[in-house]
Amino acid sequence: MNPTGRACAAEAVATFGLCFIGAGSIILNAQTNGAVGLLGIAVAHGLILSIMVSVFGHVSGGHVNPAVTFGFMVTGKMDTGTGLAYMLSQLVGGTVAGLLLRLIFAPDVWMKVKLGTPALGPGVGFGAAVLLELILTFFLVTAVWGTAADERHPQIGGFGIGLTIAADILVGGPLTGASMNPARTFGPALAGGGFDGLNHLVYWIGPLAGGAVAALLYNGVFIKRD
Repeated sequence: MNPTGRACAAEAVATFGLCFIGAGSIILNAQTNGAVGLLGIAVAHGLILSIMVSVFGHVSGGHVNPAVTFGFMVTGKMDTGTGLAYMLSQLVGGTVAGLLLRLIFAPDVWMKVKLGTPALGPGVGFGAAVLLELILTFFLVTAVWGTAADERHPQIGGFGIGLTIAADILVGGPLTGASMNPARTFGPALAGGGFDGLNHLVYWIGPLAGGAVAALLYNGVFIKRD
């Protein structure tokens, strides 16, 4: 297998892991009548992302998220063809996770939360949701650049990135589901029919914009070029 194919396979597996454990924790929370809780859901997402990035970072860069890949594309760190291949692999990984969760959990359980698909909370409008997803993704992609992409990064594996997603979920989970990741939303939505009309665009516009802003800022201001 060529390097790009190997990297795409890694992205598919890593995104599968994130979506399976992340969405699975939300479904389990519904099954146990809230026993997992917001903290448990945040920890589940944070731990699995930390592990997936640490495992596959040296193979593909451990993007695990179209918003991260988009940031590398807009800064010229990744060509368009490779970036689109990464994104497709991530969407496939998320979709496979959703399909398997649908087989594992009883319909009356997973239907309550649409297979763990992120959704807008009560009273949260489209514009506010896009802004929140943009901000949360900005933090996440900044963590990617500062703890992985920058050659001066600390040797902490993927745990700086995983801790960021956990913190983001603690704030944004009740408001938008704190997706920060189009694949994390798209996969379960496709498998479980959880597309929420135009609101689904929140999980593309916000994360992609946030990823681009974070990547352009870090690459343009904080990368040492001496």
